[in-house]
Amino acid sequence: MEKIRIRITGILLLLAGAIYGQNAKQVLDKTASVVSNKGGVEASFTISSKQYGNTNGTIAIKGRKFHADTNEATVWFDGKTQWTYVKQNDEVNVNNPTAADLQAINPYNFIYMYKQGYAFSMSTSGNSYVVTLKGKDKGVSEMVITIHKQTYVPTQIRMLQNKQWTTIKVSNFRTAKLSDSIFRFNPKSYPNAEVIDLR
Repeated sequence: MEKIRIRITGILLLLAGAIYGQNAKQVLDKTASVVSNKGGVEASFTISSKQYGNTNGTIAIKGRKFHADTNEATVWFDGKTQWTYVKQNDEVNVNNPTAADLQAINPYNFIYMYKQGYAFSMSTSGNSYVVTLKGKDKGVSEMVITIHKQTYVPTQIRMLQNKQWTTIKVSNFRTAKLSDSIFRFNPKSYPNAEVIDLR
């Protein structure tokens, strides 16, 4: 009788774990849907990291494209090519970034990363879901995403890269109608900048 109870308890725990994992994925799916608004979204952010330093700025996103602006740099990404204008040096670096590179710059890139190679777990904290993703990705091995329960807007993303945590706090999230042109570097706007192609 005791063995049967242990087996039933074990099965119930496995089922509960499966349901819990499914709920975490559902929350991420709804969050991805909000962030992937057809016309685009805009937000403000602050980054705190030993690896990347501390900064704040704004970001515009449309699908896989994004445009981020901080006091130190402006970044454009059209889905393939990334241009980074470094204000202090008046130069533009051009490259084709990896998923890990994009995650370090675009806090919302997790909406594509979580679908492959990550295990989910979830808890709640006040009016937020806290979803933890763990995987074998060499660039980002763990992410902790805080998501508002009613709006499914992510308010904080913590990433573990190279054994160091980066915290990105997001505010002023809003939908927008964004032109594709804002995601590509326009050399006419920076006539004196040196362009360095790293591809």
